[in-house]
Formats: sequence, structure tokens, C-alpha cells
Amino acid sequence: MNDGKIGRRTFIQGASLAALSAAGLLDTPLSQAQVAVPNSAGTELPRLKAPALACDCHHHIYDPARFAPLQPGAISHARVAEYRLLQRRIASTRDVVVTPRPYATDNRVTLDAISQLGSTARGVAVIHPTVTDAELKTLDRGGIRGIRFSLSANPTTVAATTVDMIEPLSKRVDALGWHVQIAMDADQIVAAEDLWNRIPSLMVFDHMGYVPEPQGTKHPAFALIRRLIDKGRTWVKLSVIPANTKDGPPTYADVNKVGQAYVQAAPERMVWGSNWPHPNEPNTPDDAVLFDLLAQWAPNEATRHRILVENPETLYGFAA
Repeated sequence: MNDGKIGRRTFIQGASLAALSAAGLLDTPLSQAQVAVPNSAGTELPRLKAPALACDCHHHIYDPARFAPLQPGAISHARVAEYRLLQRRIASTRDVVVTPRPYATDNRVTLDAISQLGSTARGVAVIHPTVTDAELKTLDRGGIRGIRFSLSANPTTVAATTVDMIEPLSKRVDALGWHVQIAMDADQIVAAEDLWNRIPSLMVFDHMGYVPEPQGTKHPAFALIRRLIDKGRTWVKLSVIPANTKDGPPTYADVNKVGQAYVQAAPERMVWGSNWPHPNEPNTPDDAVLFDLLAQWAPNEATRHRILVENPETLYGFAA
């Protein structure tokens, strides 16, 4: 690669954007390059072709050198520059940055990422009820379109928010047209059924509602989320984490059944997310394989286009 020429099988091991540009790789057709992305296994491109304006609706940015996290767990090589390599690999254009757990309610890293990524990016923040109206307006101008409650029952994790914050904050952000994003174990979701029927704003359930295997669609959380979807205010993020698959790669056969059931029931309420850089995963997944799962969940091209393009436009306010 010393002369900058691109072969049929070029491997880029964690290169910076400046290095990629200098080598001419950013202008290389995707079919002629394989990109090794930090925090992502493999280098092969997805078999599934992403449509123009495809949106990755769930990923995180960590930039500890510039924004020190408040809790342990920051991931290395997960800055905007590295995320752009993932975009190149799966050919997505739009994205939604979600403030990761180690930053608690410090959303500066997310706002900075949105600023770097530009008009093709939106964000989901983490806040407390003490947030002022002026601060909410600042977040809104910065591209924030929702707030996340990451409340896993795992005793080893420290949650920045609590369940009792969801309803009052839902009322406040509803005035901005935002949604609340729920990251809770399936049993927790079922236990809070009354809450979901009360809150006024739109709701988005992370990672397929954390529906576990082997119960899958037979778990009460799936039926509850389906009922909420039918009321017209609930969305689901189609993304895979270890909590909702036991089969795992390369087939993810068990989670495929859940993804197919969601899409068949309500394609108009589904969005897709990579979950890069895959926090809390003991084995780094292959993002090309994860993206290709969408072809099994939504075999129809028009449906996939809806999930990747039109639905994110509606939920996050991207220009149609």
C-alpha cells in the first residue's frame, strides 16, 4: 500500500480518517475494500445492500481523552473516527448516538459526536428530573430527540436513573416531541406494565425489549410490547445483544424468530441499530453479520427500506 493503490482485498486495521484519505481509501468503491473496524469482528462487507439514507439507530461514542467518563467501563477506540469506519463498512448514512452508561448524565460526548457527524446524526441523552427547561432546549438544539433509561437488573451495574424518574420526565420531553427509550430486562418491563400505559410520550424499547431465550415470543414481555405497539405510541429497536440470544453467531436462529415476529406484526414501528461498540459483550460480534440478519427479519426490500429509512425519519426527525 506504499504507493496508495487499492487492490481487490485491502485491509485497513484501525486507520484514522486522515490516513484513509491520504491513501485514497475513502474514495474506493466498497466492493473493492474490506475495512477492519475497531470493536467489530471480521472484515467482510455485508451481503445486504443498505439503501441510501439508511440509519443506524443505536450506537455509542466513547471519547475518554476529551470527555472523562463518570463511571468505569469506557471502551477504547470508539470515537467518531472509528464509528465512521463502521458506517463505511455497512454503508449506513444516518445514525443515532446514545449516551453510554459510563457517562451517566454527562451528555457532552454525545452532543460533540452529533456535531462532528452533522445533520445526518441525532442523539438520545440521559437526564435527571433536575434538568432545567433551558438545558432541555440546549439538548434539543444539539440534536437530542429522546432520553434513555438503562435500568438492567444486573447487580454489577450502576444505573444513572431510576424507574420513578420515567413518568415525570416523559411528561417534560413530550412537549419537545421526544421519546423515552427503555433498556430494561424483560421481567422488569412486564412488572412496570401500568407505567407504560400512563406515560404520555412515545416509547422505544431497546434491543427487542430484551426478550430472552429460550422463551422468545412466548415471554410475557413480547405480548406486552405488542399490545403497546398497537396503541400507536411504541417503537422497537431491532438489535442483537447476548441477553436475547443463546444460539449466537453465525445464525442467531433464536433471535431471528423474535425479529421476524416483530416485523411481521408492525413494520411501521421498527428501527434497526448496530449497538456498536458492543458494550458488555464478552465476544465482539461481526457487524456485517448483524446487519445481514435484517434480511431474515424483513425479507421484503420495501419493508427493509421502511425500517432503515422512513421509520427513522419519523422517529428522529430526519428530513424526508
